[in-house]
Order: sequence, then C-alpha cells, then structure tokens
Amino acid sequence: MSRRPPRPADPVSELPPISYVWETPNRRPRRAEWDIPDPGSPGRLTPAMRAKLERIVRRAPEVMVKITGRTKGVAHLKSHLAYITRNGELDGETEQGATLAGRSGLKDLQQRWEDDASLDDKRRRDGSLSINIILSMPAGTDAVVVKDSARAFAIETFGYNHDYVFVQHLDNKHPHVHLTVRSLGHDGKRLNPRKADLQAWRERFAGELRLRGIAAEATPRRTRGRVRKADRGAVLALRKRKIMPDVDRLARKEVLSELRAGKTAKHPWDEQIKSRQDAITRQYIEYAAELQRSGMPEDHELARQVRQFVNEMPAVETRRDMLKNELAEFTNSRRRSAGKGIDADLHGHKRDDDRTR
Repeated sequence: MSRRPPRPADPVSELPPISYVWETPNRRPRRAEWDIPDPGSPGRLTPAMRAKLERIVRRAPEVMVKITGRTKGVAHLKSHLAYITRNGELDGETEQGATLAGRSGLKDLQQRWEDDASLDDKRRRDGSLSINIILSMPAGTDAVVVKDSARAFAIETFGYNHDYVFVQHLDNKHPHVHLTVRSLGHDGKRLNPRKADLQAWRERFAGELRLRGIAAEATPRRTRGRVRKADRGAVLALRKRKIMPDVDRLARKEVLSELRAGKTAKHPWDEQIKSRQDAITRQYIEYAAELQRSGMPEDHELARQVRQFVNEMPAVETRRDMLKNELAEFTNSRRRSAGKGIDADLHGHKRDDDRTR
C-alpha cells in the first residue's frame, strides 16, 4: 500500500500558481471559478483565470464593500435608518422588494424592526441589532447599474435569512448604496462576518456588476503591489483635525529611537511581506511568458500588458519604511534651510564689509 505524499507547506503550492496572486490570505481559501485548474493542464491559464488576469492588468475599477458599523440599541437603529433615508426623503427597499417612501414608510420600518428587537430575548446587552454596510464604486460608474447590482447582491447574500433595507445615495461623486441588515437571521443565528466573508462579498458584488456590463474587480491590495492597510476612519478623522493619533506618535517614536541608535530593528513580518510580493511578481512574469509562447496575437498583447503592469507596480514600502523616508526628507530639508541661512548671513556680512570700505 503506497503512502500518501505529505501535504506541501508552501502556500503557493496549495493553490494553482495564479491564484496566489489574487487570493486573500485566510485559513480556508474559497474556491472560485478562477481557482480551479484545467484537469488536462493544471499549470496553464483557464479562460476564467485569463479573464481575471485581463481585468487586473487593465486596472478594472475596484469595488468597495465595507462594514461601517453596528447598531447596538433601538434608538441607535432608528437614528441610522433615519440617516440613510435622509429622514424619509430617500426611498428604501426591503428584502421583499417593497419600497418604503416618505416619512410614513420610514416610521413603519422603524416600528417593525423595533418590535422584532423586543422579541429577541437572547441578544446580549452589547449585541448588535443590525450590521451597516456600504457598497460603492468609483466616480463615473452608472448609478442605476450600481443600485441594480446592490439589489442582486443583497438578495443573494441575505435575502433568504435576514431582513434588510437598502438606500442609494447620489450626493457623492462615488455612487454608493447603504445596506442595513438585521443581525438575527430567521434561523436564529446571528450574522458575524469575518475577513473571508468580506472578500466573498466583494467578489459577489463585482460579479453582479460584470453581469450588467461594468468591468469591476475585487482583488486584495497585494495583487496591485500595495502592502499597507488603509487607515481606520477614526485615525483619518484625527489627522484631518491636525491631531496626531497615538498609532502615529508611537510609530514615529520607535523609528526615531532606531535612527538615533543607528540600528534598525528586524521584524519578521517585514521580510514576509517582501517575500510574498516577490512571489507575486514572479507569478505575473511566469504567466506573461506562458502567454507569449501561445503564438496568438491577443495573448502576446496581454503578455505585454502583464509585464508593463509589473514594471509599474509600486516598490514594497511598509509603514516603517514610509516613516523613515518622511523623517529623512524632513532632516534633509532642515539641513538645506540651515545651509541657506548660513549663506544669507555670509552674503550679508560681505555687503556690510563692502559698505565700510
């Protein structure tokens, strides 16, 4: 009896190579159509893989699906529903397809959800009544298509188990939809999305947009060569008010102490980030080579675009790298300013000497 070969530990070998480029890291990678290799040629691009690669290198617009918060009490829930409907000025749509128009529609929804919340005797005191989500696309995207795609996304994702309401806002350059979903499902289980769920939601929303003619994508940051996470809203708000957040103050303090000591602390995660991005770049290059060997003009063009995409990817810059560059630039500017001051003083003394002669 032959022994089963050991499972490979390398994350690249656990999935088809191209999937490593765009798969969000999580413990149980979700198998999508572009992750399934061709049984006859496991190492080659399938049509689904090729289509996704095309969208990535041609920089298809990226969808945004973001959880903006959770309502913890009835008053908070009613306030949020009033906010997304602009106090009844905007129509909402429920999981049953019913339109809630005006203040009367808003009050009916608020009362119904309040009554349902009173029957939820198993909810913890700090448990959420609803989860609030935004689905958004870049400026210039057809707002009607965004709303239709959001409706289809909500039906597919929540319609069979959760009550929800969504409202489209058009007072921003980015067409977006506010979707509020009741946490408690009809099956008695609570909605508790994880990182992998959010990525699945992004992919589903992007898929609905593509079905309606919008070339949308839902790739992780690392697919585009970006390694730094987006800052939290609270951090951005503090910076806007010219207040330094604690996270910035502590990071700057650590980097300054390293520079003064003349030593750079080694963090294993920095090396892992750079190693991962190197692996992603190699995968792009290898598939460009495969496309080039096909002999098809359209494949040669896509190979050229892949190589150009790789060449234009930003350099790997961690948050620590960014802070060090900022501090170095600040120090250099101070030195330049000090040098100009000395030159000015010297020229001033020279003029004074000339006058006394």
